[in-house]
Amino acid sequence: MQTGTGEGGSAPMEREMWGGRVADWAEVQERTVLPLYKEVLARTGIGKGTNLLDVGCGAGGFCRMAAERGAGVTGFDATPEMIAMAKSRTPHGDFRAGDMEALPYAGDSFHVVTGFNSFQYAANPVNALSEARRVAKKDSFVVMAVWGKAADCEASAYVATLFKFLPPPPPGAAGPFALSEEGALEALARQAGLTPVEVKDVECPWEYKDLQTALRGLLSAGPAVLAIRLVGEQPLREATTSVLEPFKTASGGYRMLNKFRYVMART
Repeated sequence: MQTGTGEGGSAPMEREMWGGRVADWAEVQERTVLPLYKEVLARTGIGKGTNLLDVGCGAGGFCRMAAERGAGVTGFDATPEMIAMAKSRTPHGDFRAGDMEALPYAGDSFHVVTGFNSFQYAANPVNALSEARRVAKKDSFVVMAVWGKAADCEASAYVATLFKFLPPPPPGAAGPFALSEEGALEALARQAGLTPVEVKDVECPWEYKDLQTALRGLLSAGPAVLAIRLVGEQPLREATTSVLEPFKTASGGYRMLNKFRYVMART
């Protein structure tokens, strides 16, 4: 049984990328997936008496929403700065940092385990999902959410531009949309010993009131932070501004239509 905090796997790289602009992420970008959070809360029935674990909890937005419904919340993330933000937003929650392939919890601990854009970035996603299954109670839900199909995500143009500033991925590395195709999420869940129950897409429009807000949000993501460290902020701001232009609204804001996909699986 794995119960250590873990320092191998993907945690060191994720920590380096996501610790730079936590406030911008929490205040701007995290809000773009609120429809997904609300959908999962409703479908899993999270509420009073629920023990929730959110793996890759980031700034703790989903945990805060679950706590407001009466759930007991636990958040786990690779980035201490994100954990500190999550703790400040939900002081009575249990938030810890470490590697998702070695969760520091006993088996049969949680009624619901979630992972929003997190499990797929583990060094071994099957191991990460298997850990989620281990700590979940019998016949409970494990939820894994990822990007929808690239064709359904207008932000894919931004993602493609961002990757131009990053080193090439290792051979065979999965891209951000690798699990967006039909059957991919279900297959991964089965490999981890889970039984898929439902796969669904949720529309999550990314809306920003002005250019400055859009840049704050988009440049707070981990890959953007890494790219800024490599080439400086100005090239990223210019490239992002160019990508945003087709999505400008009459009010001077910006709106990108995106879908995210999740699988609900039972242990």
